[in-house]
Amino acid sequence: MSAALRSLLRRPAGAAGAAIVAAVALVALAAPLLAPHDPLALDLARKLRPPGPGHWLGTDQTGRDVLSRLIWGARPSLAVGLLAVVIGTLGGVTLGVTAAMARGWWEAVAMRGMDALASIPLLIWAIAIVGIIGVGPVPLGPFQLPNESKIVLLVGVLYMPPLARVAHGGALLEARADYVQARRLQGAGTLPIMLGDVLPNCLSPVVVQATLLIAVGIVVEASLSFVGLGVEPPAPSWGGMLADARRYIFSGEWWTYLFPGLAISITVIGFNLLGDALRDTLDPRKASGTVRVVA
Repeated sequence: MSAALRSLLRRPAGAAGAAIVAAVALVALAAPLLAPHDPLALDLARKLRPPGPGHWLGTDQTGRDVLSRLIWGARPSLAVGLLAVVIGTLGGVTLGVTAAMARGWWEAVAMRGMDALASIPLLIWAIAIVGIIGVGPVPLGPFQLPNESKIVLLVGVLYMPPLARVAHGGALLEARADYVQARRLQGAGTLPIMLGDVLPNCLSPVVVQATLLIAVGIVVEASLSFVGLGVEPPAPSWGGMLADARRYIFSGEWWTYLFPGLAISITVIGFNLLGDALRDTLDPRKASGTVRVVA
């Protein structure tokens, strides 16, 4: 792991992606300390002020500080991206690896189900389901499921097909390897082989795919918030800030839409750079080494 990390950071794209991701994560975690103003505080006397002292990125149509809302808006974007990937990875890897090891009817049912789920684009699924369920919290007995949690669960389930395919393909290759056959001859059962041998050796492409999907989750969350199906106003979100700024595109208040758009773009680029560098670092076909021949 340390050698892979050093190799990743030696790549310019990997170092840049890791720096962007780390910076955005730090901003999201330290939002209460970094935000100079209350992101919900209204000040109509200072509405649509351009960037300057006191409001370094300007104010929006109700006088709220754009910088503070930008900082707090990093939280829902990263939360949806990261938590959805965790859910999708757990479900997708479980289905893909068990299907590759069990074969037969379970493989057919599991993978054809993933193909059916992946036949409709993720954003279409998200808009349709959230639109049907509604934006408000969903009661689950004595508990209330907030809208952000619904989005995390929904996107996590929709992440399962691509991750299941990647895990299934890797597990199929590993299951045919000689060392797995040797383990079977030693008397090892299917579950120990699956958890101790096959799963660790097919996780590298899953990690790469999961990293790239975090960027997709950020875009999905911003898209849902943009159309009013994501984070509920007045809570700050990058997509919601873009939705509020639509009316000012041609009136000259460029700061209302430029900075949220840059935040989304830079964060997505950071995760894509990191994912590409991870793919190059973890791909065993690109590993090089020397072989010493002793006469």
